[in-house]
Amino acid sequence: MDTLLEIRPLIDIVLAMALGGAIGFEREIKDRPAGFRTHMLVAGAAALLVSAGRAMIDDPHFAGQVVNIDPLRLAEAVIAGVSFIGAGTIFSRRGEDSIAGITTAASLLMVAILGVIVGFRFYLLASAATLLTLFVLLAQQRIERWLTPKKHAD
Repeated sequence: MDTLLEIRPLIDIVLAMALGGAIGFEREIKDRPAGFRTHMLVAGAAALLVSAGRAMIDDPHFAGQVVNIDPLRLAEAVIAGVSFIGAGTIFSRRGEDSIAGITTAASLLMVAILGVIVGFRFYLLASAATLLTLFVLLAQQRIERWLTPKKHAD
C-alpha cells in the first residue's frame, strides 16, 4: 500500500479525535459517564473505519478488482456499534421518574457521526457540527431556563 494512502486516514483519525475530544471534554468537566477519552475513541474509530474503506478503493493493489464498499453500510456499522456504548451511559434511577445519561448518549452518537463525516473528508461540515454541538451542550441550561415558564410563589 502506498504510504500516502495510509497517512491520509491517519490525518482523518487525528482530526476526528480532536473534534470528539472537544465534545468529550465538555462531558468530562460536567462529570458525565462518558468523557474525554471515550468521545475521542468513538470519533476516531468511526473515522478509521470510513477512511480505511476509502483507502481500499484508492489502493492500486486492488486496481482491476471489484471492491464493493458501500459508504452507508460503513456508517450503519458505526451507528450500531455506538448504540451499545450509548445505552451503557443511560441510567434509570430507582424510585424516581428520571433518567440520566441521555444527553451523553446523544453526544456519543454525534461524535460517531462526526467521525464518519471526517472519514468522508467533509472537514468544514464536521467542524461546524462540532461547534453547534458544543453550543447546545454549553448553552443548554441557560436556554432551558429561558424557555421554561417561571413558577410564581402563591
